[in-house]
Amino acid sequence: MHAIRLHAFGPAENLVHEEVADPLPGPGQVRVAVAAAGVHLLDTALREGEQGPLPEPPALPTIPGREVAGVVESLGEGVATLWLGRRVVAHLGFAPGGYAELAVTDVDGVHEIPANLDFAAAVAMIGTGRTAMGILQFAELGPGAVAVIPAAAGGIGTLLVQYAKNAGATVVGLAGGPEKTARVAANGADLAVDYKEPGWPDKVRAHLAGRPATVVFDGVGGEVARHSTQLLGPGGRHLVFGWSAAGIRGGEPYLVDGVSERVLGPVMMRKAGGPNPVRTLELRALAEAAAGRLTPAVQRFPLAEAAAAHRALETRRTTGKVVLEP
Repeated sequence: MHAIRLHAFGPAENLVHEEVADPLPGPGQVRVAVAAAGVHLLDTALREGEQGPLPEPPALPTIPGREVAGVVESLGEGVATLWLGRRVVAHLGFAPGGYAELAVTDVDGVHEIPANLDFAAAVAMIGTGRTAMGILQFAELGPGAVAVIPAAAGGIGTLLVQYAKNAGATVVGLAGGPEKTARVAANGADLAVDYKEPGWPDKVRAHLAGRPATVVFDGVGGEVARHSTQLLGPGGRHLVFGWSAAGIRGGEPYLVDGVSERVLGPVMMRKAGGPNPVRTLELRALAEAAAGRLTPAVQRFPLAEAAAAHRALETRRTTGKVVLEP
């Protein structure tokens, strides 16, 4: 098969498209003919040798990627034959191997893809959608809510805008540049604002005509977060799930005492509850997409152009979930 391999930590150019041996499914595993593989900003840090949430940096050489969708084409020992030929999606966890034509994973971790979802959308929902579902557990959205969503053109932001609108909330979507703000408006936001323009908070206040924001969904941090939290009224909530303005390798989120709440990681999983909270959130995300209530934004790259996908992510030139297609 062909895959993207990393032989040395460093820049995106170190991602090499080459031929490697086909992986073999072990007991309890399936092998998937990959039709779409998810790319995450974390992948760019791991590529440079950062540890991220892993116990240690990945051993080299490695095939990056942790989200795949495709068709089951081979079974390991003990796996029921009914899985053969099924369209499935899976998050590989901390195991690499997604940027490839074939990937193996435990059958207990796969989901059958709803008939009305394509492979790229399924990949988006298994990762980005799962995170969005986790964040939304902490929000109180309804007809009286006013939601401010920085990075509203991104993968998570796109879904948050749709969910908030479906709940009847007034939605203010923030994005950088006219092209991205146009996408936010087309996605249904009541107001789409370019946070690169001076004085953008005043534009939001004028649109709301005195109504304060009730919740800020913040994955950006920095000055955007500071101005966004100033739009909150008494009792308003600042839900922090990232701080991309500081870069994935360092910095701290912008926090306001008594207002801000970090909602990623163990906090999100505890809220989801159950014996397998990760799977719970994945099922919720897929169900929302299958019902047509959420439609992820996807930006596609050929598998061989993984380096270009990484560069686009690192320079914020992407919209929605980035997906590689063999």
